[in-house]
Amino acid sequence: MTNLADDPLLTVAEAAELLKTSERFPRRLIAERRIRFVKVGRFVRIPESALREFIAAGLVEPMSVSNVRRAA
Repeated sequence: MTNLADDPLLTVAEAAELLKTSERFPRRLIAERRIRFVKVGRFVRIPESALREFIAAGLVEPMSVSNVRRAA
């Protein structure tokens, strides 16, 4: 986990822009507690590292050619 002082806090709009999605998607991630976030008063901010971790967790590696032949 990174130091919050070195980790930019993004608005929901900025997070959506980084993910190339609508604002609804990061809001849903927050509501479902699928991503780390920070409450600053009534405002919600998402650490940039939390988005990078979320993206990395969803990374799917390609199958090798030998695995594709067996699966078919």
